[in-house]
Amino acid sequence: MINRLFSGDLPRSRALAAALALIVLGLALVPCVTGGARALNTAATICIYIVLVASYDLLLGYTGIVSFAHTMFFGIGAYGVGLGLASASPTWGAALVGLALALILALALALVVGLFALRVRAIFYAMITLAVASSFTVLASQLSDFTGGEDGKTFNVPALLSPASHPFEHAGFWRGVDGKVITYYIVFLGCLLLFLFLLRVVNSPFGRVLQAIRENEFRAEALGYRTVVYRIWANCIAALVAALAGALMALWLRYVGPKTMLGFEVMTDILLIVVIGGMGTMYGAVVGATLFILAQNYLKSLMAQSAGALAGVPLLAQALHPDRWMLWLGVLFVLSIYFFPFGIVGKLRLRRLHNR
Repeated sequence: MINRLFSGDLPRSRALAAALALIVLGLALVPCVTGGARALNTAATICIYIVLVASYDLLLGYTGIVSFAHTMFFGIGAYGVGLGLASASPTWGAALVGLALALILALALALVVGLFALRVRAIFYAMITLAVASSFTVLASQLSDFTGGEDGKTFNVPALLSPASHPFEHAGFWRGVDGKVITYYIVFLGCLLLFLFLLRVVNSPFGRVLQAIRENEFRAEALGYRTVVYRIWANCIAALVAALAGALMALWLRYVGPKTMLGFEVMTDILLIVVIGGMGTMYGAVVGATLFILAQNYLKSLMAQSAGALAGVPLLAQALHPDRWMLWLGVLFVLSIYFFPFGIVGKLRLRRLHNR
């Protein structure tokens, strides 16, 4: 049963299996063990980034496509739901209409970009996708009457998801279940299903062809596979999943804006997480996103506490000043690359093979 659930792609490492079980269990139980908004927001962000990074790994790690347009599809999904709820009464119908239009737009753009750009190689395709994504970001910033411009837009959500909603307050739960908790579990379950879908894709015959294209495209063509068609399909699937991740992010934040949804910083975060977790593994997205988002949200606080504890040692206290958290995040990234050149998941699996 478990083998079928994970599409036959089991962790193949006890340490990795334990880490994955701990992460999934922790994400599932966060609303039950803490009432803090920060912990809940961190957990929701981890869930969404796992799917976003996994969808990008379908391109980079499994197909060998380097694209900088992934945040564009993420933003399209977010803006679809956000503008749908902002332009009408906050109903489920408005959200679904916005999401449907966003998915259609994401699919059309992915198809067009694929048709015109996937016939070129490597850096040329990357530059084309960067230009398209940058143009879309500028467009979202300038259409202020429609998108809210640089400030973005806040919007209301259906009544069930409102923080003021307490549908289960008398149901015997150990803590209040309000609209925010319900939204979190929608995000959690949605991300879980999307991740299992991607896991199924990469372990299907279609996914095997993508890996063959990554290893040797000319050999795959010689075997009779139309590699351009497969690359376009991979681009479309990744774009649709990224758009769905963006929709979940908008539903969680109740806000859409160009910096949050379309900024190049989001793209760099995705690239860092893919490298940290391990390209071409899918499970690398789970481990990498969890570690990266936790460091991003809590490293600054830990440094502030450490600097306070080391106040008597001026040099160390200054080095650990919270304003330097980005420096230490960079150091941690360099160390992770040095000690885990194939990513954390790749290292764990290689260790398991060597121990056999």
